[in-house]
Amino acid sequence: MTDQHDVDMSWDDFDELRDPRPNENQFDAVVDAAISRRGFLGGALAFGSGAAVFGTGLFSSTTAARAGGHGKFAFEPIDIATDFAVHVPEGYKSKVLVRWGDALWSEAEGAYDPETGVSVEMSDKVFGENTDGMELFEVDGKEVITVNSEYVNPKINLPAASEGIPQNADEVKLLKNLQGVTVMEIAKADEGYVVVKDSPLNRRITHETEMALEGPLAGHALVQTNADPEGKTVKGTMNNCGSGRTLWNTYLTCEENFNGYFGATGKMPEGEGYTRYGIGGEGRYAYEKFDPRYDISNEPNEPHRHGFVTEINPADPTSTPKKRTALGRFKHENASMVHAKDGRVVVYMGDDERGEYLYKFVSNGVWEEGTDGGDLLNDGTLYVAKFNDDLSGEWLALTPETTGMDAAEILCFTRMAASAAGGTTMDRPEWVASNPVKVESYCALTNNKNRGVKPNAGGDDTAVNGPNPRETNNYGQIVRWMPANENHADTAFTWDLYVMAGNPTVYENEYAGSSNVNAGNMFNSPDGMVFDSTGMLWIQTDGDYKNEGEFAGMGNNQMLVGDPETGEILRFMTVPYGAEVTGLCWSADKKVAFVGVQHPGGQWPDGAGKPRSSVVAVWREDGAVIG
Repeated sequence: MTDQHDVDMSWDDFDELRDPRPNENQFDAVVDAAISRRGFLGGALAFGSGAAVFGTGLFSSTTAARAGGHGKFAFEPIDIATDFAVHVPEGYKSKVLVRWGDALWSEAEGAYDPETGVSVEMSDKVFGENTDGMELFEVDGKEVITVNSEYVNPKINLPAASEGIPQNADEVKLLKNLQGVTVMEIAKADEGYVVVKDSPLNRRITHETEMALEGPLAGHALVQTNADPEGKTVKGTMNNCGSGRTLWNTYLTCEENFNGYFGATGKMPEGEGYTRYGIGGEGRYAYEKFDPRYDISNEPNEPHRHGFVTEINPADPTSTPKKRTALGRFKHENASMVHAKDGRVVVYMGDDERGEYLYKFVSNGVWEEGTDGGDLLNDGTLYVAKFNDDLSGEWLALTPETTGMDAAEILCFTRMAASAAGGTTMDRPEWVASNPVKVESYCALTNNKNRGVKPNAGGDDTAVNGPNPRETNNYGQIVRWMPANENHADTAFTWDLYVMAGNPTVYENEYAGSSNVNAGNMFNSPDGMVFDSTGMLWIQTDGDYKNEGEFAGMGNNQMLVGDPETGEILRFMTVPYGAEVTGLCWSADKKVAFVGVQHPGGQWPDGAGKPRSSVVAVWREDGAVIG
């Protein structure tokens, strides 16, 4: 068995160690079941080992794809890349804004060393590692970016003698400090932007920052610990993946693979609440050996205090971040907030694990413009999505009546509640993006090698289904839904697939992808998604970059732009070999895009020393708006 401290493995592989897939693939049985489903698109779509036929009902937006030029696209698409560089279209420029280890305060100037990284003393005074979701805010005329640092690469951060495994409490503290969230003021420069060192708005939020538990779970016995017997105050937000922003201009950071930070030095507590969430054994970073808070033999309830959406006010560096427990506990990818037709607040969220679910939260109260609506996130109803094969769908309320669980259990063990209610298992629901010019939302279903191979960790069926129509899905797809009555709070919706990623140069069946995928815009594993102000969809990938086999011709990970009306998708940006594209936001004047580059290979961007995850600024040379 692979050592669970092999920090080079992906988070998905780490989880797979605790829930291995079977050796044999029941392909024929899955295909037979898929073909036999009556009424799916009126028989227009069928899957088998030889071919797939796509009906116009499924890809209703793609019939005009690639017909008649580039429409709304203000750039010529670029080719794939396989090198260690960032590439953007002709007429655009890019420049690194900030790198892991760059100082946020003058006292940390020069803290980064190309050979040794950053010392533990300066680790909470520099920009964190492995940037992910981010948002830009205007605060009293200043521009402030909030950026997640999802995780760390211990072999890069720790002394060579540690071999990537912390050997003492100081090394654990170093790793804790390089994760979490960075809040930093930025300002325009001659080209692009720069970070404003020593700004009173600059802030680092780490695994040690004090947070408030808010909502129905606050104070409950499930979240009480030895260190916090009242169950209302928790340290740290961790594995901060995607992001979101509230209607009242605060930041939502989303806790994803929190399970990997916990381990057991003694007897493991029992219960589905641990197995379903992949908690147990050794933690990824050996925190439990040096901090009893992460040792579930000592603090069995501590994992119940993580896996939430956390709200941060970027305008007030003294404010306490708030974990919004009413939004459920799972591996949150991001949070897309919209204002419903009836005035209520709606938050869409995906649980990024194979065979898990898509959720939405609907507040009980209504939001009025100009007010702080934070407390609205403490009182509402959580739903799980059910997609029907006839392109209809419904949001199933997670209540004691529908789940057989009490209200606190639903929020603490949301995965089990979704299973009990009968939601549709999905191919790793990642970012959700809501169209600002049309009442519709999209979710990136990045991939699922276990689709049709084995059930999810809760034993739920993962045979192919409507929005997840391919067995052993290594490419991913993007599903979108249109709420009934143009009201995001409505429980009914219709849906279709905006795109199915694939490789038409390798396959002539369903793995070739949908009709808006061709040899010139191929990609795999859509992950991040953000709409710009004009309603164009920016798609970021986190997939296989080997450029061979079934991924031949796709090159490095990339950012593409899609037109929701025509289905056309064009490649805008490629990142260095080994990296993924993470997070996107725009300057206040929409003339500069800020893009995250996570875990790059080689020695990017310095050309020497260690690879450094970074945020890159991209703009048009003519100074025009791009977002």
